[in-house]
Amino acid sequence: MCSKQHAEMMAKDFNKRGIASVAVYSEGSGEYAMERKEAINKLKQGQIKVIFSVDMFNEGVDIPSVDMVMFLRPTQSPIIFLQQLGRGLRTYQGKKYLNVLDFIGNYVKAGKFISLLTESTTEGKRTYVYQEKDLPDDCILDFDMQLIDLFKQMDMKTLTMKEKINNEYFRIKELLEQRPTRVELFTYMEDSIYQYCMSHAKENPFRHYLDFLNDLNELSDDEKALYKSIGKYFINLIETTDMQKVYKMPILYAFYSQGNIKSAITDEDVLSTWKEFFSKNKNWKDFASDMTYDKYLKITDKQHLAKAKTMPIKYLKASGKGFFVEKEGFALALNENLKEVIKNKVFVDNMRDVLEYRTIEYYRRRYSMNKLLVY
Repeated sequence: MCSKQHAEMMAKDFNKRGIASVAVYSEGSGEYAMERKEAINKLKQGQIKVIFSVDMFNEGVDIPSVDMVMFLRPTQSPIIFLQQLGRGLRTYQGKKYLNVLDFIGNYVKAGKFISLLTESTTEGKRTYVYQEKDLPDDCILDFDMQLIDLFKQMDMKTLTMKEKINNEYFRIKELLEQRPTRVELFTYMEDSIYQYCMSHAKENPFRHYLDFLNDLNELSDDEKALYKSIGKYFINLIETTDMQKVYKMPILYAFYSQGNIKSAITDEDVLSTWKEFFSKNKNWKDFASDMTYDKYLKITDKQHLAKAKTMPIKYLKASGKGFFVEKEGFALALNENLKEVIKNKVFVDNMRDVLEYRTIEYYRRRYSMNKLLVY
């Protein structure tokens, strides 16, 4: 269902027509609302005929006796569609088929997988031939209930990687019930798709997230304004800056300054953020392959500051596309062109998100390269 109101309206209309129905949704308080467990029990016992649910039955629900699934809300995720469809694809004594009423046409968004499967046997091995068919009106397809996973696998094979990435985005969006940030997309994305993104820069949404969202028409009005400003290019610089080492992150965090973005940072700002960053967890190990915590504690403030200035600060000025400049009395400054945009909340939110993602991604990459030998 599209909303709680939609579920209540449908339950009311069905009851008026003599079909016992209830609405199930979080914190249900409407006239026809019923707690999920109670509704499932009454459906199994035949006391009600229909449950109108709102984001409550995608997965983790097992009602084998269900013999009809009705789609009354759109979804752009084939994964969510298959999960919803799967609620009815369980065998049950006396159950011969599943009726699927798709009033929205979600099957089209799910990869147009309406098809016929023909079975053949070769040398004792059973195989299936997957064929898409244009069916005439009123024609019925009778699927074996064990084919749902096969449908999913075959459907995924027909999609381009760009489509798979887009579908993964919408799956995560529906899972979280909100548009995912870079960090959330990274956290919930299937690893095989993420690994593909990491090895194909042009299709990697993490390298141009605002472009990715714009292509999907997922930007808010405020984000569209940022997208057309110089702020977009600064965010993209952080997304794509080379990170063989993690040294740039504490410098960028010094500018971010807990959400109160600074136009310039002092030596004291650099030293404070630098030491805070490398003191967390075991980040200090990035200083050298033979670095120990005792060695790290012996590094003086002067040495810390010298390392920051001769490495990340130097490289940000050289490869920062003019965004990072020298300013008298400061360790590093932002170009005057960013003066207004750094006050923009949408810009601040994107800067935080991309900094967190790049830091997480760096350490994921670093630890994945580690090799373990056990003797």
